[in-house]
Amino acid sequence: MNDPVASSAFLTQQLASAERAPGIGHVRTEAEAARVAKEFEGFFLSQMLSSMFSGLSTDDPNFGGGSGEKAFSGLLHEEYAKVFAATGGIGLADNLKAEILRMQGIEQEKGSK
Repeated sequence: MNDPVASSAFLTQQLASAERAPGIGHVRTEAEAARVAKEFEGFFLSQMLSSMFSGLSTDDPNFGGGSGEKAFSGLLHEEYAKVFAATGGIGLADNLKAEILRMQGIEQEKGSK
């Protein structure tokens, strides 16, 4: 998908249908749309990080592995993702916000992204 509008529409559909992802049904203002878009970007990054780290070997007895790592690695990935999204992320939030506003029929304020 090279078309950014089509990509945003696809991601917004995923946002609306994902079980753990933030929902867009309650969005009534641009601020709420921005918050939900940031949350979804964090959710997306968390899923991406989980996939990325799943291939790493944890056989080193000194620095990894064990039941503790298995239990808490998902939480660590979520926190990494929240920090990434809060500091600008990968640019999904702005496009998602615009798409959420379009889907909800909310006028975007002039001068805002």
